[in-house]
Amino acid sequence: MFVVQVDAWARDFSLVTLETYSDAWLTVDTRDREQLQTHAENSPRLAAALKAISLLLGRTPTPGDSNRYATPTETGFEDVRDEGPAYDDSWGTFKIPDRSRRLRSSLPPSEEEYSDTTDHSVQYFTVRHEGRVLGYLWASVDDEAAGYEPRTAAGDSAFEAGKEWLLRLREAHSQGLTALAALNWLARLPRTGLSEIAGTAPTPASSLDALEDMSGRM
Repeated sequence: MFVVQVDAWARDFSLVTLETYSDAWLTVDTRDREQLQTHAENSPRLAAALKAISLLLGRTPTPGDSNRYATPTETGFEDVRDEGPAYDDSWGTFKIPDRSRRLRSSLPPSEEEYSDTTDHSVQYFTVRHEGRVLGYLWASVDDEAAGYEPRTAAGDSAFEAGKEWLLRLREAHSQGLTALAALNWLARLPRTGLSEIAGTAPTPASSLDALEDMSGRM
């Protein structure tokens, strides 16, 4: 939960740095979701820890620099719900593009690609391995976009499965299939890799954003 660094010099001069990379102290987590109960339980603990360290060192803490997730104070962190638009949609702005880059980084370049973004509703299949959900294979309803969303909780396995499905989408694209046709074609393929599509009919989602949110939350 914390990193503590102590730098000491001659003449009794020292610098103690306390860092935390957890959102357990915040009213809003790094996915921009309120977590008031979590904050109510943990924020007093952080304040007590900072007070105890201050008594030990004989100094009050100097808050560090703020970032898009939090603004440190002498007793913890400010309420990010009051800090304005700089904290809006950090999930969509940073995490989603990072996941996409990681997923595609080990694939060879290809022109046989569907668009990986859409403003339309989508349909998707759940991708599983031995009963565990790894991700979601999707296609846009109204344009030529299709892709795979790794389930964050599944870890590296989600990305390994995704590479396999993206290669299959490239194959479907090379055959001239529309995005929706490609989705249904993939559902009929025999299992050849380490994951498989669950079910025979796709599930509708109101938007790709909604599916991306689900892949990170569940």
